[in-house]
Amino acid sequence: MKTVNHWIGGKTVEGASGNYGPVTDPATGEVTTQVALASADEVDAAVRVAQEAYQSWGRSSLAARTKVLFAYRALLDANRDAIAELITAEHGKVHSDALGEVARGLEIVELACGITTQLKGELSTSVSNRVDVASIRQPLGVVAGITPFNFPAMVPMWMFPLAVACGNTFILKPSEKDPSAANKLAELASEAGLPAGVLNVVHGDKAAVDALLAHPGIAAVSFVGSTPIARHIHTTASANGKRVQALGGAKNHMLVLPDADLDAAADAAVSAAYGSAGERCMAISAVVAVGSIGDELVEKIRERAEKIKIGPGNDPASEMGPLITAAHRDKVASYVKGAADQGADVVLDGTGYTVGGFENGHWIGLSLLDNVKTDSDAYRDEIFGPVLCVLRAETYEEGVALINASPFGNGTAIFTRDGGAARRFQLEIEAGMVGVNVPIPVPVGYHSFGGWKDSLFGDHHIYGNDGIHFYTRGKVVTTRWPDPSEAPVGVDLGFPRNH
Repeated sequence: MKTVNHWIGGKTVEGASGNYGPVTDPATGEVTTQVALASADEVDAAVRVAQEAYQSWGRSSLAARTKVLFAYRALLDANRDAIAELITAEHGKVHSDALGEVARGLEIVELACGITTQLKGELSTSVSNRVDVASIRQPLGVVAGITPFNFPAMVPMWMFPLAVACGNTFILKPSEKDPSAANKLAELASEAGLPAGVLNVVHGDKAAVDALLAHPGIAAVSFVGSTPIARHIHTTASANGKRVQALGGAKNHMLVLPDADLDAAADAAVSAAYGSAGERCMAISAVVAVGSIGDELVEKIRERAEKIKIGPGNDPASEMGPLITAAHRDKVASYVKGAADQGADVVLDGTGYTVGGFENGHWIGLSLLDNVKTDSDAYRDEIFGPVLCVLRAETYEEGVALINASPFGNGTAIFTRDGGAARRFQLEIEAGMVGVNVPIPVPVGYHSFGGWKDSLFGDHHIYGNDGIHFYTRGKVVTTRWPDPSEAPVGVDLGFPRNH
């Protein structure tokens, strides 16, 4: 059986704890790989390697760093398919979706390639008599990233390219459910010329996470995952004196006004709710239909959802793959099975779905729930699967109030032809990312990604300017130099004396 080991100091390092976790092919249900799970001692060893590498990398020139990043970008581009195949094999998402994940990660690598302009400081001259003041930004040291299973390549690339471009060294703890993509990213970075120890990958479970959160050698922690874990990461790491950005869960709403193009809204709802099997924090999981359009909109969504082809991610005909684990599949199914008892109309029931020849895979079909109540489990919880809830509102104001009452505030969208309504929505809605006739408003790389309320813990969003500020700290230098004319008698600096 294949074993995924750690990547520390520019090379593969075999696990020493004796503990391994299973890695399953979601399409077949078969365990294909085992991954080493690090102990606290192994985490400590990785931190020490990163600390040593920081001594030179943190002082390296911007030209040297960007030279590596440009080479890295070229290697990632040449290896898109190979990375996507690893994602499909361990996560289950279809190949086209995996390729899209790599492309969005590349955006941040490209941002990091331009770090020279992003790290420019500020200078004020002659603030007083021969006194100048400069503001500069410097790296933190060793930083860590803890990333989720749903984007095993993209989310790590949202973190470490900017971190190392800023001069830090990095320890990545990816999900143990699909670890191979992280190792491939690190191997390509080494091939691009990144010095040994600048980027390290340590696999593990809670023991490894807790060791990173407690280690005094870690200056900052980035995290993406569920809200309960994000809250724990933020509380624990902050208590240990670390800078933290912890992105949590979501319940993203799509408000559809009566004047909207319902065909476009239905297309958007299906792609945003069921893409990547709903296993993404920016998935639309709740549609709020305003006024009399609800029945027509639900019917249009149903018609489209029934045509989605579900199958193995490596089958070009597949539009949606399986869920990551059987346990997660069963949990998602439980929300659908209990929906009717809590007042919802089950328009589509995807539970019990299977794919011929792959009966042991982690399959579930698309589910559509109508007339969902705000106190039901299917609405309150982040399901993280292909389940779309439809709620009804009589007015725009009622719909906005419903959305703003949610404890989550990650992303949201409005579908309308009315520019005035759209403008009100983007100002009145309580969420960090807003789409206007755009169902999944993930910002481009040079803007920052992050939510509000229970969707973000910490002050910094990820990537963009916020990401650069997170991985650096400011310093202000005040300087006063004597004028050459004030030089001591007997020393001639070759300057004319002005009297």
